[in-house]
Amino acid sequence: MKLKEGFVLRTICGENVISGEGTRNINFSKLISLNETAAFLYRKVQGSEFTPETLADLLTEEYEVSREVALKDAEKLVRQWVDAGIAE
Repeated sequence: MKLKEGFVLRTICGENVISGEGTRNINFSKLISLNETAAFLYRKVQGSEFTPETLADLLTEEYEVSREVALKDAEKLVRQWVDAGIAE
């Protein structure tokens, strides 16, 4: 799995927001906002292949969370990214 090109994580008014660059990625009807943890993961895997397991590893290294909880959260986040059209 990989994040799609043409999207950039920005901080706007204290919020982490994914925005599309270029006309083909702009959809003003959908704003993608990430919490601090999701933004951390987005930054870490940008430009590289990843799996939910990769994200879970990053979570357990950075935060005090069990592997089981980290994997469950990572799987949910990956589904959200795919549904939002920023990962494939």
